[in-house]
Amino acid sequence: MNQIFENTATAFALKSDSELERAYFLFKMISNEPLVKMGSAITNFALKAHLPVESLIKSTVFDHFCGGISEEDCLPVVDSLWEKGVSSVLDYSVEGQDEEHPFDTATDMILKILDFVKEKDSIPFAVFKPTGFGRFALYQKMGERKKLTKEEEAEWQRIVNRYDKVCKKAHDLEVSLLIDGEESWMQDAADELVETMMRKYNKNKTIVFNTLQTYRWDRLPYLKSLNERAKIDGFRVGMKVVRGAYMEKENERAEEKNYPTPICKSKKETDDNFNATIAYMVNHLDTISIFSGTHNEESCYTLMELMEEKGLPKNYDFIWFGQLYGMSDHISFNLAAHGYNVAKYLPFGPVRDVMPYLIRRADENTSVAGQTSRELTLLKKERKRRKM
Repeated sequence: MNQIFENTATAFALKSDSELERAYFLFKMISNEPLVKMGSAITNFALKAHLPVESLIKSTVFDHFCGGISEEDCLPVVDSLWEKGVSSVLDYSVEGQDEEHPFDTATDMILKILDFVKEKDSIPFAVFKPTGFGRFALYQKMGERKKLTKEEEAEWQRIVNRYDKVCKKAHDLEVSLLIDGEESWMQDAADELVETMMRKYNKNKTIVFNTLQTYRWDRLPYLKSLNERAKIDGFRVGMKVVRGAYMEKENERAEEKNYPTPICKSKKETDDNFNATIAYMVNHLDTISIFSGTHNEESCYTLMELMEEKGLPKNYDFIWFGQLYGMSDHISFNLAAHGYNVAKYLPFGPVRDVMPYLIRRADENTSVAGQTSRELTLLKKERKRRKM
């Protein structure tokens, strides 16, 4: 397989010199773990104290990792990505709440986004988080099969109704809908609800996508059992495959509550699990559609090789590659330049509301071995190339 990810001219074609310098500065900061922890704490304090820091945040970390404050705000970014063959996934990145009103607001926002993206070939997916539509604790209680109170039963039905309303609209508009994964102790209830939506709306086309976090060792067996049900009952499985975002929390909770951790024992086991999951899906494209969400170059090459072995075209309808906006441009833009289906997750929302997302991005970049150093190496290479 040709090594395509070293081409920094293609990777950073959309970045001006000043944007390239800002990216280098940000990843240099993110590479310093104590600095990230201190910066996160200071930022949280400043926002809670209503200090005037939003304009500084917006001009630095927000503009690098986010598309804008509103969906209309994102359009210049969407259009520039599309010029390079990269699609967008508009991600309303306001974190979940514990009250009903924000859940209804999030539902209305996703419905609005579906109308918005229907008119844009450059935005083939919408997305939401399960905890954007309902309380984490209620998902957990449902997944643990505990008896709900009458009030909780009514509350759960409202969550079901929100899912159904959004999935039905996505189906009617023929817009695919990605549903993110969250912590394992609430995920069972979300999985069951998403499967219900797949059965209802994935009869003829893959509209609804769930998320598999493959740093969990149990996810491939779950996918296989889901796919067997899909074959028997006549629906398609849509699945976004990622490594995962809650490893420390998962391990800490498992230790605290004295149960086996759901997380793979090593990074190698996680990598092997991710690649084995992708291989299984490529062998079952008659019932499965793939959204491979990864910043790992080897996993991208693995999927590219599997597609080549199967004789699949690079732009095969049922296979997408995805990365986060502001990260791994060397993967996204080089894949697109070679004709693959690629989409960037493009977060948006009010600066203050999106900060938990941005802080998590910084923490994840710091904790993933090699991620930030790879970004810095490529940014240095491009800076040098431009000065020649």
